[in-house]
Amino acid sequence: MMSRLDLRGRTLDVRFLRSALPRAEFDVTTALEQVRPICAAVEHRGAEALRELGERFDGVRPASLRVPARVLQAALDALSPDLRAALEEAIRRARLVHADQRRTDTTTQVVAGGTVTERWVPVDRVGLYVPGGLAVYPSSVIMNVVPAQLAQVGSLAVASPPQKENTGVFAGYPNPTILATCALLGVDEVYAVGGAQAVAMFAYGFEEELDGERVGCEPASLVTGPGNIWVVAAKRLLKGLIGIDAEAGPTEIAILADATADPELVAADLISQAEHDPLAASVLVTDSEELADAADAALARRVPATKHSERVATALRGTQSRVVLVDDVDAGLTVVNAYAAEHLEVQTRDAAAVAARVRNAGAVFVGPHAPVSLGDYAAGSNHVLPTAGCAVHSSGLSVQSFLRGIHVVDYDEDALREVARHVVTLAQAEDLPAHGEAITARFGDEVPA
Repeated sequence: MMSRLDLRGRTLDVRFLRSALPRAEFDVTTALEQVRPICAAVEHRGAEALRELGERFDGVRPASLRVPARVLQAALDALSPDLRAALEEAIRRARLVHADQRRTDTTTQVVAGGTVTERWVPVDRVGLYVPGGLAVYPSSVIMNVVPAQLAQVGSLAVASPPQKENTGVFAGYPNPTILATCALLGVDEVYAVGGAQAVAMFAYGFEEELDGERVGCEPASLVTGPGNIWVVAAKRLLKGLIGIDAEAGPTEIAILADATADPELVAADLISQAEHDPLAASVLVTDSEELADAADAALARRVPATKHSERVATALRGTQSRVVLVDDVDAGLTVVNAYAAEHLEVQTRDAAAVAARVRNAGAVFVGPHAPVSLGDYAAGSNHVLPTAGCAVHSSGLSVQSFLRGIHVVDYDEDALREVARHVVTLAQAEDLPAHGEAITARFGDEVPA
C-alpha cells in the first residue's frame, strides 16, 4: 500500500536526505495571491466582508459574527456526560504540563550597581484559530487556550468556521462541541469566522453596529492554531502586522521501528494520522524488511475497515508517505533527525535510549504504549507542532509561545563609569561616534579614566 524508499548502503548526509525524503506538496506561494484580496476585503470592509466570505466559503451567513453567550451555554448544556468528562480530563492534564512551563523573571548582577533583568511579559491579546474542515477539533481549543491562559494573556478570542449543517440554536455558528469546549475553559469571545478571513479579522479587527450598540473584534498581537493552506497563506501574508506561531502544513507521523515492533500497532498508528487529510504524511523508517512486509499486510486489512478509508488510502499512497528501509537503528536515527517529523514514534529495543538521541521532532512518543493519538488528546503535551521539517528550528505551542522576554537594564553612575571606556572604544571601532558621545556626555564629555 505504501511505496518504499531503500536507503540501505547509502551515505546519509543531510543534503541527500532533504532531497530524498518525502514531503507533501503544499504550495503556499500560490495560495498567498488568492488570499490577498480576501484579507484586503476584511481590512477595508470589516464585518460586511466577513459575512460575505462566510457565505461564500462556508455556505453560512452568520447573523452575529460573535457567538452569543446563550449559544455557548446551550452547547455546554448539550454536551454528553462522557464527552464532558473526557474534555475535562484533557484540560486537567494539559494544565498540569503547561503550568510547569511558566517562566520566572531573573536578575543578574553584572557589576556592583549594574543589573540586567529578564522579564517575561505575555502578549496583550491573542487570536486562537480552531479548524473545522474534514474533522472537528475541540482538542485544538484546549491546546491553544490552556497555554495562553497559563501565560496570563489578558485578552483572548477563538475563531472557528460556521457549520452549515448546524440547526436550531446553533444555526450559523461553529460546531457545538467546539463551542462547549470554549465554555468549559471560560472563553466567552468566540467568532463564527473561518479560513484566511479569520486570520485577517484578528489582524485588522472590525467594528459594527448591532441592535443599537457598537460591537466588534479588537486586533490581536498574535495568532496561533493550525489550519488549511488558506490559513497558512494568510499567516504568511500578515506576519509582521501580527505575530504567528508557525506556518503549519499537513500533519505528519514518522515511526522509527525495528524487528521488535508490533506491525499491527505500527499500521494502526500510520492510519491514525492519514485519517486527518489526503495530504497527511505517514512514514515508517525501519531496518527490518520483515516488519515492513508485515505492516504493509496489516495496512491492507485495516484501511478498508476504517471509517475514512478513502481519505486514508489516498494519504498512504501519496508521494508524501513512504516505508524507508535503512541499515540499522543508527541509520534510522539519522533519517528521522533529517526528516524532523511533527510526530515521531520510537518503537525499538530500548526505545527510551533511542528516543533520547532524537534531536529533531515536534514531539517524541516512546514505546508501544505512547501512540500519537494519546498526545493528540490527553497526554498533557501540546499537539500544535511544527511540520514540513520545521522541527529542526522550531518548537510546538507552549506557554513560552505567548510570552516575550524583555531585558531591563539598570546601571548607576559608578557602574556606567567603570565600563564607559570600553563602550567608547567599541563605538569608535564600529564608526558610530555618537554612540560613544552618548556615554561621555554623562561625564562632562570626557572618557572616564
